[in-house]
Amino acid sequence: MINFKNIVLLLALLINFQIMNSQNSIYDISINGLDNSTINISEFKGKYILFVNVASKCGFTGQYEGLQELYEKYKSKLVVIGVPSNQFGAQEPGSSTQIQEFCSNKYDVSFVMTEKTKVKGNDKHPIYQWLTDKTLNNSYSSSVKWNFQKYLVSPEGKLINYWYSLTKPMSSKITKYLE
Repeated sequence: MINFKNIVLLLALLINFQIMNSQNSIYDISINGLDNSTINISEFKGKYILFVNVASKCGFTGQYEGLQELYEKYKSKLVVIGVPSNQFGAQEPGSSTQIQEFCSNKYDVSFVMTEKTKVKGNDKHPIYQWLTDKTLNNSYSSSVKWNFQKYLVSPEGKLINYWYSLTKPMSSKITKYLE
């Protein structure tokens, strides 16, 4: 015979589990685009997402070309999100308009670009809080070391791995997950 008390306890556990899971989902986070529109990460459920903190005056800036190539090759299953940040050597000093013009004119970027954002420190954006904190992403704790650090999230919203600036966008370290 089913006990009413056990049913209530089971329901309470399920609700608590649901709340815990929803608080740790990358899909609950949004960020503004370069054009100030809201980008809801939930729009990309079912696709891989590659987050990359970018800068226009960095020795790795040429990786924009590889990011565009990666996006073009895998866009049926991958979203690339460029996240401009001025936290490393003040290498992204431009306004949103200047960043957009630079990316369009120099690299013909067509992947998603966000507003300029903090990717490290106590006031880093919630996306980077999630990407860098194992208690939130259930995979890895890390810190963003420099521009063009890459984080790959699975179509199910799980952090797969991350790579430092030296790993090029078309590296097999990344593409093996997309093949």
